[in-house]
Amino acid sequence: MDDRNLKVMKSMTENMFGKLFADKGYISRKLSDLLFGNGIQLIAKPKKNMKNVNLSQADRILLRKRAIIESVNDELKNISKLQHTRHRSLGNFLINLMSALSAYCFFPKKPSLNIQFENNNGQLYLAA
Repeated sequence: MDDRNLKVMKSMTENMFGKLFADKGYISRKLSDLLFGNGIQLIAKPKKNMKNVNLSQADRILLRKRAIIESVNDELKNISKLQHTRHRSLGNFLINLMSALSAYCFFPKKPSLNIQFENNNGQLYLAA
């Protein structure tokens, strides 16, 4: 099922709030309005035929760091053998998830954001 479906997204984000960083495929006025009504700000790069969106400097930097999250997902799937198969029981799913996460903990190199938020004069600055 497509996770950009409004019914699916509404149920997934029912008790969430904050910022959601997405790729260009998630840009939709209806989806953005639904998420904004739930207290979630959808942040994505605009497509080539769209107007530029006013983003704060912190949001732009975090949007660029989205690739790090994708690389962690790739390592979990391909190296730690985290599979997206249908499990016959909740226990099997949890064992597969926990074993992949514990194997990932032993990796010598893990990507990190290396971002520190500093509060100077009541403003947040992003120090990279």
